Amino acid sequence: MKKVIVLIENLFDEQELVYPYHRLSEDYEVHLVGPEKHAEYSGKSGFKMKSTHSSVDIKAEDYEGIIIPGGFSPDYMRKSEATRKLVSDFDKAGKPIAAICHGPWMMASCCDVKDKRLTSVPTIKDDLIHAGAEWVNEEVVVSGNLITSRSPLDLPAFVKAFVGELQKK
Repeated sequence: MKKVIVLIENLFDEQELVYPYHRLSEDYEVHLVGPEKHAEYSGKSGFKMKSTHSSVDIKAEDYEGIIIPGGFSPDYMRKSEATRKLVSDFDKAGKPIAAICHGPWMMASCCDVKDKRLTSVPTIKDDLIHAGAEWVNEEVVVSGNLITSRSPLDLPAFVKAFVGELQKK
């Protein structure tokens, strides 16, 4: 079975982590990857989930794609050199990277977003523009290997677009 990653860190948006996790589990082996293996992470509302793997222990080459949920967790994810390297390795390999809400913060930190079309929650629009991206206000945007959406309201289109990109590989 093909494997995908959903990144996890404290203050994740519960909907943006749980919805893709369960939808992708229908067709893929899904690993919850955080800075620490088997660590418990708390969502914005206090919902807790445990990572299955540590970002330092895995390689992009063993996975088909990666999802970066929003909430404030991407700001914590950016503090982990191993997590940034993992996402960067996916980008260098041209593998699908999907980020929603505040998730594109990670893209700004470790992906080549220059001249890519991205969307996000409007509060990080300036961060993406300063990183070289063209920011647009659309439900879902696919630009090369990068897939982005704005909020939990976009989750059905977001996950559908990610699965579509995985199926092309």
